[in-house]
Amino acid sequence: MKDNCVLWLSGKKPKTDEVACFNNESLYLKHAKDLYLDGLTEAPEIIFIDFVNYPNIVNDWVKNIHHRFPVTPIIVIVESSQSQLASDALSCGAVDYLLRPFSCTQLLTSVRNARFMLKNMQDMVAVSQASQKVLRLANRAAQTNNTTVLIQGESGTGKEKLAQFIHQMSARRDKAFVAVNCAAIPDNMLEAMLFGYAKGAYTGAVNAAAGKFELANGGTLLLDEISELPLELQGKLLRVLQEREVERLGSHSKVSLDVRVIASCNKDLRELVSQGAFREDLYYRLDVLPLCWPALRQRMEDVIPLVQYFIRKYGEDRYYLSDSAREVLMSYDWPGNVRELENVIQRAVVMARGMELQAEDLGLPLQQLNRDEKCLQHTRKQAEFDYIYDLLQRFNGHRSRTAEALGMTTRALRYKLAAMRKNGIDIDAIA
Repeated sequence: MKDNCVLWLSGKKPKTDEVACFNNESLYLKHAKDLYLDGLTEAPEIIFIDFVNYPNIVNDWVKNIHHRFPVTPIIVIVESSQSQLASDALSCGAVDYLLRPFSCTQLLTSVRNARFMLKNMQDMVAVSQASQKVLRLANRAAQTNNTTVLIQGESGTGKEKLAQFIHQMSARRDKAFVAVNCAAIPDNMLEAMLFGYAKGAYTGAVNAAAGKFELANGGTLLLDEISELPLELQGKLLRVLQEREVERLGSHSKVSLDVRVIASCNKDLRELVSQGAFREDLYYRLDVLPLCWPALRQRMEDVIPLVQYFIRKYGEDRYYLSDSAREVLMSYDWPGNVRELENVIQRAVVMARGMELQAEDLGLPLQQLNRDEKCLQHTRKQAEFDYIYDLLQRFNGHRSRTAEALGMTTRALRYKLAAMRKNGIDIDAIA
């Protein structure tokens, strides 16, 4: 099937003006009355489902097509009175919908958005249903202009990558994408970093400087590790989000903002709110469009595609996986998530003695390779603690090198070590 083929599944042929729209885009239109997916050897670029007279079967079709071609964008066509059908289709795997009657411009816009999403998904490496569901929700979130998005997930899952995907899929894609790690900036500098400052605002402020909000104006601002934002700054951030304007430190003039804010964290903000460590009003301001990026162990179908992506990144397609390496990768629990997987593949490419990556090249701990045996001996948490303890011993208690090997930040490692101490593990005994 041609790369630019659009499959139109409908009980009737597309209208003449609809066909002309596709021809103007140099798209090859294939019409089919029946669902003949078993006869397709290659995936179409885009699939339209136009069965407005048979609403009861649309969702089944979407599910079947999405299962067969998980990457191909599916667009459903519904009547204006079938809003619930459109919503259900999006939940089943469709990326967009069109309401009849629609214009040629609306049809082409839908096609271009689907093609643009397909292009940007190439770097996301999302094969599992869990990942695909999050990407579809992220794509819908991107179509809104100012709505705040909250991304939650474990450290190393790729939350910043997902934020960049939302930015690239939005109308703000040609403007700046600015990321701020709230956990990496000292508290006494964070306010000036976010909001900017006027000349003479404090000792050493010899020149005025714009903050991250101003630098991201017109584009997207990612507030990573938002849970680490000090309480006194949370109130100021809330005011900026509400008023859509920012005032630099030491200045009385205000700057109007047109910026989408995406916040991310690896903690449960609801739990922090209940503990009084995070403002409830700020939480509800951020939690408008919530997304949860699953841990890698919850989407194991993504492991091998991610490995192949990292092999291309670090090995330029010169390396391939042995069966033993593939088995090891699929048996491991990945406590450090995608960041740990990337480090493992980068190390394997360096350590490999040939073009075929072997299990020993991965450098993963043997006690974690057999999932069934491990479950009999330890709980998942205990196995993770054992692995961290072994790495600490290997690096003589060096926290930074251990965190790097785990594929996590030193701050995240400190939380792990605190949990290990609570479980009676003597971390301080390691030199």
